[in-house]
Amino acid sequence: MALGPRLDLRQSQALVMTPQLQQAIRLLALSNIEVEAFLAEEIQKNPLLESGGTEEAGPVEAASADSDGDGFGEEGFDVGEATADRLIELGGAAADAPLDADYDAETFHHDSAIDSAQGADGSLSLGGTGGGGFEEGGDLDQYAAAPTSLHDHLAAQAGEVLSGEELLIAAQIIDAIDEAGYFAGDMLEIADRLDLPLFGVERVLSTIQSFDPAGVGARTLAECIAIQAREADRYDPAMARMIDNLDLLARGAIAQLRRICGVDEEDMADMIRELRNYHPKPGLRFGGAPAVPVSPDIFVTRTVKGWAIELNSATLPRLLVNRSYYSELAGGRQDKASRAWLSDCLASANWLVRALDQRARTIVKVATEIVKQQEAFFLHGVEHLRPLTLRAVAEAVGMHESTISRVTSNKYLMCERGLFELKYFFTSGVAAADGGDAVSAEAVKSQIAKLIAAEGDDILSDDKLVELLKGKGFDLARRTVAKYREAIGLGSSVQRRRQRAMTAA
Repeated sequence: MALGPRLDLRQSQALVMTPQLQQAIRLLALSNIEVEAFLAEEIQKNPLLESGGTEEAGPVEAASADSDGDGFGEEGFDVGEATADRLIELGGAAADAPLDADYDAETFHHDSAIDSAQGADGSLSLGGTGGGGFEEGGDLDQYAAAPTSLHDHLAAQAGEVLSGEELLIAAQIIDAIDEAGYFAGDMLEIADRLDLPLFGVERVLSTIQSFDPAGVGARTLAECIAIQAREADRYDPAMARMIDNLDLLARGAIAQLRRICGVDEEDMADMIRELRNYHPKPGLRFGGAPAVPVSPDIFVTRTVKGWAIELNSATLPRLLVNRSYYSELAGGRQDKASRAWLSDCLASANWLVRALDQRARTIVKVATEIVKQQEAFFLHGVEHLRPLTLRAVAEAVGMHESTISRVTSNKYLMCERGLFELKYFFTSGVAAADGGDAVSAEAVKSQIAKLIAAEGDDILSDDKLVELLKGKGFDLARRTVAKYREAIGLGSSVQRRRQRAMTAA
């Protein structure tokens, strides 16, 4: 065998992650709100792209899962080859209906869940009053003033009562107060940093502890409660001893705590009621970003023909390609570089429009399969939720499991039973006691919550819960019941019994 350089010709296949392919994959994992922000950046970069408002997506009819045949996809929505997987595989979607149609010339009927919440001008209507919403279609929340943070609130109070060196110390202390209102810094470190005596820093901290809200600046829970008790003029010797022994109160050792405080049952009950009025985390009253409501991406409603599945047209952005502007630019005198740049802009715009169209079709197709698999949940509630995996849905719709994972990420579904994340419908299975079909872990958690809510004075142990659940058809080990109970935020039988005793006191 001769050693030396030579030329060989080989043929192989490889998947090249082009920018367009990466973009299509990234769009699948984004919610409608995130897609809108992404398109705003693309419009800034591409002069041929324009925002067309929101997509007027009509309802997609899907036959009931118990009807003859497959039902899903045979009427209404075409779930054929128009999928995101095919888009990624073929690199195009020429056969798909583009999203750059002129919707202004079309008339849409108010026949869907989202249409009923909008006026004719696209503004939000007010609960069936027949009005067209606000004049400008705006949201009153945008006119609300930004909430005052805890640090700003404390700094304003410090500026009123302190000055000079003490105000400088107060600024350092306030910066070390966490969002719950507790001082998390080191007094000695602050004193060394400012080259000041420690007693001066402690004196300023004592002043800050008198600020609103009561209990702010405390270093421990006991100190926080003690500050609030002094503010309420209830810090007597008995209350002080109870605050010093909060661990006994947490354990429910009421008799031992009553002996330490030297009070009778009536006084102890009054002290516990007083203690419940104090806030263990006073700083949480301030600051924090305002709660942002979750916008559903998909609406599911029951109709005579089955299930109507539609995208939320109020948040689904619509992108248009300005072809007239392209013709105007292409008709002018341009050099080779300008023509290449304009062609790239047009190709990118067309691809993005098709990618958005395929994204919408893929989301509806996956949501349709989820509704088909979990129809019992939509009809009867969480007790009938079935175990479901990404692989099962991927095999049913002919997509890859990773595609299903991206589609169900950051997406929310609105139905008659409430708002649910798509990931909610994918749960592990629990074997049935009678050997029948497995049940969802969420259904088991719901049963545990109902049993504990109805336990009354007879506190149910985990062993008793296992027995009761087995009678309902759930074959579970004791450790599994304990795990599910803790997952839904319910304490053990001992903790619940102590809580019941404290409430009764």
